[in-house]
Amino acid sequence: MSQHRKSDYTSKGSNSNRLFAEDRLAHNWYRFVLSFPAHLVRNYLQKFRLDQDAIVLDPFCGTGTTLVECKKLGIPSIGLEAHPFAHFASDVKTDWTPDPEALKEHAEKIAVLARKKLNSQGIEDTPPLPLFSKPEGTFGKRITELRGLPREKAKLLLSESISPLPLHKVLVLLECLEQNHDSRYCNHELLALGKALVCSISNLKFGPEVGVGKPKPDSPVVLPWLDAVETIAKDLQSLQKLNNTAAKAYKADARSASQVLSDVKIDAVITSPPYPNEKDYSRTMRLESVILGFINNSNELRKLKKGLIRSNTRGVYKKDDDDKWIAGNKEVEQIAERIEARRIELGKTSGFERQYHKVTKLYFGGMARHLAELRTVLRPGARMAYVVGDQASYLRVMIRTGQLLADIAECLGYKVKNIDLFRTRLATATGEKLREEVLLLQWPGGEITPKEKGAYLVKN
Repeated sequence: MSQHRKSDYTSKGSNSNRLFAEDRLAHNWYRFVLSFPAHLVRNYLQKFRLDQDAIVLDPFCGTGTTLVECKKLGIPSIGLEAHPFAHFASDVKTDWTPDPEALKEHAEKIAVLARKKLNSQGIEDTPPLPLFSKPEGTFGKRITELRGLPREKAKLLLSESISPLPLHKVLVLLECLEQNHDSRYCNHELLALGKALVCSISNLKFGPEVGVGKPKPDSPVVLPWLDAVETIAKDLQSLQKLNNTAAKAYKADARSASQVLSDVKIDAVITSPPYPNEKDYSRTMRLESVILGFINNSNELRKLKKGLIRSNTRGVYKKDDDDKWIAGNKEVEQIAERIEARRIELGKTSGFERQYHKVTKLYFGGMARHLAELRTVLRPGARMAYVVGDQASYLRVMIRTGQLLADIAECLGYKVKNIDLFRTRLATATGEKLREEVLLLQWPGGEITPKEKGAYLVKN
């Protein structure tokens, strides 16, 4: 393995990955728990000296951090995202067209209707909303049957991730949203409900993994939703004073970038792909994706997972063959062999543990496939920043992700400019400090021969 120069670039403290208060406009409408921060994107936009004449790509755009930051700074941007709810969030967070006051008025109208419907069922959405007087009539006996999800959808959720009464109230609110649909505001209202679900209504808790905390028998629904809408409307008042710079998110697999970007040339890439860390990225946003109708059955979930880089064993399928892109890469092969040897030594026999060595090769093969594909859409001299992290999730075998991706990129014709240290963090499994880094690449340009375009990556 060749050694590339590493340097510190930004803070290594625990606050380095947090969203700064001054960056909350649009970013805070809905934020994926594993998002990288806006200030890191801004640092590299400035370092690459990008302006309104450039086009920035985020091929793993998640919930739109790079796109939002580019739009704020007047730099056109494009995102690719295979997860349907994350793609939806990116789309909404870069749409600053709704009239703020009209959005609030529409949401308040729906809130009144939802509360009246709940009250007629003997359900009060406590605490009472301060915006409205108590509806006429008295509370009767609570209905005996609460609404729930169809069985096939309910099976997709983490057990007890939302209690029955809050779920019933969410479904009533959704019904009111559908019955009073207004295309000017519906997406922003739906995203606000997605945020309220995760941050207030559900029983979810977030640590190294998404999990379920102490069940809440009841939880307000309408009020946290209105608060989220209010945040969006308030932000829009400031955002609409900025230039309406183009920002477009495509629902697409990052390993097939040229299919979406055939008519575009990219000047810079700023992104954070999944890490090989056994985190199921489809699970992290499962609750809002299912309840709001972005994933409706196991077939749709499987299709979603197949469009993602293989970074965990719950997303590995028999026909997966991205590992052929790193056939002959000695470093990746050796890591996979160490993981398998460690599994055998420890006597680990579960189906997932047996896949650890395979998913490691599939991950780096998928990233090699992505980088190979990306060459066809980059301008000569294009600069690239990939936020990646060292991992020890697979039986404590260390994976130096940034270094390995740097070697793979070099084999594909990229120039490795540097590996900046973003921050350090503690490994859950070992307590060891791991590096989270920004791999800096440059595409030198020139024509790619058909042989290069179709060839598998083989490192001698």
